[in-house]
Amino acid sequence: MHMKLSTRNVLIGLATLLAIGVVGWWLTPKKVSSEKRYSTSVLERGAITQSVAANGTLNPVVLVTVGSQVSGIVRKLYADFNDKVKAGQILAELDPSLIRAQLAQSEANLVSAKASLELAKANEKRNRDLYAQEYIARQDLDTSVQALEAAKAQVAQAEAQVTRDRTNLGYTVIRSPVSGVVVSRDVDMGQTVAASFQTPQLFKIAQDLSKMQIDSSYAEADVGNIRIGQPVEFRVDAFPNRTFRGVVRQVRLNPTTLQNVVTYDVVVSVNNPDKVLMPGMTAYVNITVAHRDDALLVPNAALRFHPAEAAQQKGISKRETAEDEGKGSGAAGTVYVLENGQPKPVRVAIGITDNRMSEVLGNELKAGDKVIVSDLQAVQAGNEHGGMRLF
Repeated sequence: MHMKLSTRNVLIGLATLLAIGVVGWWLTPKKVSSEKRYSTSVLERGAITQSVAANGTLNPVVLVTVGSQVSGIVRKLYADFNDKVKAGQILAELDPSLIRAQLAQSEANLVSAKASLELAKANEKRNRDLYAQEYIARQDLDTSVQALEAAKAQVAQAEAQVTRDRTNLGYTVIRSPVSGVVVSRDVDMGQTVAASFQTPQLFKIAQDLSKMQIDSSYAEADVGNIRIGQPVEFRVDAFPNRTFRGVVRQVRLNPTTLQNVVTYDVVVSVNNPDKVLMPGMTAYVNITVAHRDDALLVPNAALRFHPAEAAQQKGISKRETAEDEGKGSGAAGTVYVLENGQPKPVRVAIGITDNRMSEVLGNELKAGDKVIVSDLQAVQAGNEHGGMRLF
């Protein structure tokens, strides 16, 4: 009986050791050959385009705000939203009653001033004759001359008042200053327009919707690469499957600072012959800042790759890794090639990038070379250890 229990215990112990060994073997990363351990990519030559992206708003090239110089009640409206108008066309009329009354009063004042002028002329002539005959003193003559000049000034003032009131009467008829399309009407019939402190806005007229512009905001880190004449592609939400094109027309010097972020307004000229683009639409803009037709291309994943052993031995920091991603002409990067089964670093100069591929400058690499993009063993080990977690 004692022998049977001992044999049983031995068998149980051997089975336990065997299970532990199997589990340990399963958890231990398997050694694989260098060719199978590393995923590589073959360098090829091809075209690459670097662009910078931002959002913007579509606007007419010329948008005229039509206001009123005088106050009054809107009596008639002759234009509405989307109406095509010509320069000089009547858009609205204000009630002219009060201004006509002011004009009548000014004209009456002018008649009175002219009558006073005639009297002053007669008095001046009479006193001049009397002074020549030495019937009055020089002071009396000077007084009549001064009264004549004052009467002339009163007439000039009254004439100016009449001219002003006639002009204001003309302002009660609101006319379009340009030919275009009414994109906004901000008044209604019977509404009182008050022009006491500022000119009220009545209409907005887009001069030509077949030619528009995009006002987009670009960060200062991107604006240095933007030049007048560069090609632009953009999309709008109204036509998600259609790509529109334009050209950079202006990079405005006036910066905008919001929460310590400096941006600049980049104006893009857009042709809109079918007039499907409307004012106020949001445009998702991509400006092409550089293009190469025959560049040696390396995946950005290869620029981010560092062997685990090299990273531990040399203490490669995250900052150095980020610098190797290649984000502009003249940047330096490091890629790894296989030499005798081991990763070998190659320092290269990086040109432009499209955020997926980058241009390689110099002669360190050539088309057909293989660069490492990932360590499959490290990925497999991470997946295996991650799969054993129960909590």
